[in-house]
Amino acid sequence: MSLPLIGLFLAAFAVGTAEFIVAGLLPALAADLGVDIPTAGLLITGYAIGVAIGGPLLAIFTGSLPRRPLLLALMVAFVFGNMLCALATDYWLLLGARLVVACAHGLFFGTAMVVATRLVPRGRQSTAVSIVIAGITVANVLGAPAGAAIGYRFGWQMSFWAIAALGIVATGALAVLLPKTAP
Repeated sequence: MSLPLIGLFLAAFAVGTAEFIVAGLLPALAADLGVDIPTAGLLITGYAIGVAIGGPLLAIFTGSLPRRPLLLALMVAFVFGNMLCALATDYWLLLGARLVVACAHGLFFGTAMVVATRLVPRGRQSTAVSIVIAGITVANVLGAPAGAAIGYRFGWQMSFWAIAALGIVATGALAVLLPKTAP
């Protein structure tokens, strides 16, 4: 496996963990933010809407940008959004911060897939895509439960701080591992 694909895997793991983490924290979020669990569940729905609408809209405006700087900028937005989540003091601020993360998520995966397929020789594109997608799978299996455990042990805000830290590591990995002239 090529080193740039490892960077993309790590970033996909971070982004996937951010997506799934709220499901494991719903009771704690609801209690701390003063909303019922179904209302807290809208943090998941809002995120999905942000990915589905925000990602494609951002793609329209960023289609001509070079891919490597775009991926790095998206990861910076991802980190910033998760820091905002950790600092959120009310439900609406948390929802807004999650929307920032969701929009970055939506564009990240489309861009990461294009870059991954261009990093490998012809005929290996499906392998490259599967490595990036594996980051999401591992996030669902390991990242979300670990994040929930952190949240219940140290407070839900710490889960978002941990994801932001993971995002910083992933951003650094992409900065170092992606070729300077990423396709």
